[in-house]
Amino acid sequence: MQRHDDPCTRTTLTRREAMAGAGMVAAAGAVGVTLLADPAPVWAQPARPVADDLDVYVIVTDGMRPDELNPAQAPTLHRWATGGTWFTDASSVMIAETLPNHAAMVTGVLPERSGVPANAIWDHAVGDERTLDRPDDLRAPTMLDRVRTEAGLTTASVLSKDYLHGLFGGRASVQWAPFPLVPITDHSLDWFTVEALKQTVTDHSPRFTFVNLGDMDRFGHMDLSGTSLRLARNQAIFNSDHKLWDFEQFLRSTGRWERSVVIVLADHGMDWSDPMSLISAAGALDADPLLRGRFGIAQNGGADTFAYLGPDHERDASLARLREVVGGLPGVHRLYDTTELNLGERGGDLVATCRPGWRFSDPTPFSNPIPGNHGHEVTLGIPFFIGGGHRIVRRGAVVDRPARTLDVAPTVARLFGLAHDEMDGTAATEAFHL
Repeated sequence: MQRHDDPCTRTTLTRREAMAGAGMVAAAGAVGVTLLADPAPVWAQPARPVADDLDVYVIVTDGMRPDELNPAQAPTLHRWATGGTWFTDASSVMIAETLPNHAAMVTGVLPERSGVPANAIWDHAVGDERTLDRPDDLRAPTMLDRVRTEAGLTTASVLSKDYLHGLFGGRASVQWAPFPLVPITDHSLDWFTVEALKQTVTDHSPRFTFVNLGDMDRFGHMDLSGTSLRLARNQAIFNSDHKLWDFEQFLRSTGRWERSVVIVLADHGMDWSDPMSLISAAGALDADPLLRGRFGIAQNGGADTFAYLGPDHERDASLARLREVVGGLPGVHRLYDTTELNLGERGGDLVATCRPGWRFSDPTPFSNPIPGNHGHEVTLGIPFFIGGGHRIVRRGAVVDRPARTLDVAPTVARLFGLAHDEMDGTAATEAFHL
């Protein structure tokens, strides 16, 4: 077995190293490997969950839109939602990307505290754009850590995307290395992910499990019919929903459904653009002698972040000029100071978002050819509900207060009897008989 040391100091395992070190493949080689962290210490007086027979699953239907949670496209998810508690006014945190919102879900804190403001940032230390996919990029404790160390219970991560596996490396008691990966998308299909989830539950009986299903997002990005028919997207939704039906049957057949609380949400929505509706801010900056070489750009589909690289005494003038130039580009919707979005220093100095039906493509017009994008305001809305077979789940309830991805961690903390007063999110207690 591969045992993880401190996730803040160790290097990231490559997939090949992880597979060789683990020496085992779940489900006869079909669904990858399971890596075990160091055993969670059991405290002399551990915190008590609200129920001893409680297994919590957070399942992220990556990139799903609220309007797609309907009985035709997603019959299993819709049945879970209507049979549990449905939060009808739910949203991501900005920037509406995968990494910052998964970080929000398991930390309960805003990006300025988690250290993850976007999928990609301009890293001053390396002088280039990079993805936040390292364990030490995440600067806040997660519920994967806290449930295992404070409550002494087994936690698991089953994450379909390679960079999610990298960011959360070493946090859970048990983690699945996504395999096999689809070329280009760097994710494992939901079929393999749910099979790995079932194997993880069978082998380790985790009490808290964090799951990402990536097909809706990945096929949505590539769907050329996304502006109208959404053929690939709709098929991915239906297929993923069916695999969750299969997971429910597994839980029922093994007597686990009655123990289960299932928290289901997306990390962001999805928007589609035609080939010509793109914004290349880098070209505009290069054409302006006052801006050329003064800013690093990190492209996040529906948003660009700009990090100032020039001398301090010219910062204010350069940022004012940047606002003027970028704000005048066709397709740009809004400019934000990063403090408005609570992004922290890694979020750069300015954020630009695009209008619906547009996308950013930097550093060249050929850098982002995919029609499906997110990160901007129109992709903030998400489905969010809490279901499962446990007796504490409130049935047939609808809650219309604003909810966010930040609310997942305090909800999990409340269920396991852990402190959550310092989090930025709010526990979704409306969903339970407590």
